[in-house]
Amino acid sequence: MFSLHRERTGRSAHEAPAGEAAYARPMRVTRVYTGDDEQSHFEDLEIPEEETAHGWLSAPVPARGVVFRRTPPGGSLDFHQAPRRQFVIMLTGAVEIECGDGAVRRFAAGDVILADDTTGQGHISREVEAPRRSVFVVLPDDLDVSRWRGP
Repeated sequence: MFSLHRERTGRSAHEAPAGEAAYARPMRVTRVYTGDDEQSHFEDLEIPEEETAHGWLSAPVPARGVVFRRTPPGGSLDFHQAPRRQFVIMLTGAVEIECGDGAVRRFAAGDVILADDTTGQGHISREVEAPRRSVFVVLPDDLDVSRWRGP
């Protein structure tokens, strides 16, 4: 089997192709939240999953609605708060987010952001690759993400 696999794919059965390494990691979400200093900050979260016959699945996350967005080229916003608590799932393009504490991160297709800075100074959004398409999943205000934090 090992040699047959190498003949067909050019790698051993234990070598993951590009992209499979990302698949092997749990689902990650970057939370943008308001700290006690009234500035936005980043927090890395990991969604708990269970292995099933169909892959790894999380428990259902309650949602209140879905919004689809196309951002025009040059679609940048100075400091602003998230209009509501929501996941932002990047489909195409890329955006750079700058938090009130000065930290900057880039998010592209496949990244998930939890926009949770609905108070305080907010964050800056800069388009860095167009066209940008995203899906916003509106979340309930009382969604508890504490179990998504690492140990």
